Amino acid sequence: MDQVSARRPRVGAVYSIMYMAAVRTQLYLTEQQRVRLSDRAQRQGVGMAQLIRDAIDSFLATEDDLEATFGAAPDIARNVPSRDEWERRG
Repeated sequence: MDQVSARRPRVGAVYSIMYMAAVRTQLYLTEQQRVRLSDRAQRQGVGMAQLIRDAIDSFLATEDDLEATFGAAPDIARNVPSRDEWERRG
């Protein structure tokens, strides 16, 4: 292998690192959303698609957290005073 070939990055190596299993999805943004997203992507040094994926992951994690805690304390109602009791305590 000559010195020039040794210094060239291997395209296949970069591709295998950057590859991710994904499904292409199209969405429509308002002009303002597009501009704001583009500006933020540029400031953070990432692509708009990455920002969108991160936002979706954040949204879904919040939803999962809610689902995970729903019904976690089914007996709590026994320890909460009735509305009448709250009003009496004033």
